[in-house]
Amino acid sequence: MAQKFENKVVIVTGGTSGIGLATAKAFADEGASVFVTGRRQAALDAAVKTIGGRVTGVQGDMGKLADIDRLYDAVQQKHGHIDVVFANAGGGEFAALGSITEEHYQSTFDSNVKGVLFTVQKALPLMRDGGSIVLTSSTTSISGTPAFSVYSATKAAIRSFARNWILDLKDRHIRVNAISPGVTDTAGLNELFGGGDQAQGTKDYLAGLIPAGRVGQPEEIAKAVLFLASDDASFVNGVELFVDGGQVQI
Repeated sequence: MAQKFENKVVIVTGGTSGIGLATAKAFADEGASVFVTGRRQAALDAAVKTIGGRVTGVQGDMGKLADIDRLYDAVQQKHGHIDVVFANAGGGEFAALGSITEEHYQSTFDSNVKGVLFTVQKALPLMRDGGSIVLTSSTTSISGTPAFSVYSATKAAIRSFARNWILDLKDRHIRVNAISPGVTDTAGLNELFGGGDQAQGTKDYLAGLIPAGRVGQPEEIAKAVLFLASDDASFVNGVELFVDGGQVQI
């Protein structure tokens, strides 16, 4: 049985843990040659072992343009083209209005907005016409969260990128969609929620607000990303796909 991404070259930024790692592994399992990025070499090496298949790790911070250039230099040397970009790298921390610092603002926007913008723009010379770009947004793009306004604003920007870039890229038939996960059980979320029992208590509380009755798993988000990236979604363009157990629909 043919694999959906056989002979495809896929970029996954922020691929060392959580949703990025699960998605990179899913692409590799479907036959893709996968390039993953991560800031820390040890975590990147561990991710490469976990992903398996035809995977290449490139250390870098996607908020730094020189690191993005190094990623695409590596792709150019091995393949010379890209079929899919999953611009996933990013993160955030809590900071309530009144305590937001310039550093907090700058680091969050550099990672989540500047990084995504230039990850995609610098991929374009290598992107095949008819390719697919998937951006990681968040349910916070349309719903309020206390002390999370800066992060939420970056994810609203990501959603706006998808709407506008489909117009910029229409002549090349490159689709751009945004995936918006809800509460997902990742190490990053546990850290954001304070770790240990505190994190578990927060997740249990949030699970009670989700119609599905539980938080999501990274593998569930990965399946949705692969759908958007695949030919199965050939007429899906510019959407924000919520993978959140129904939370933002109520």
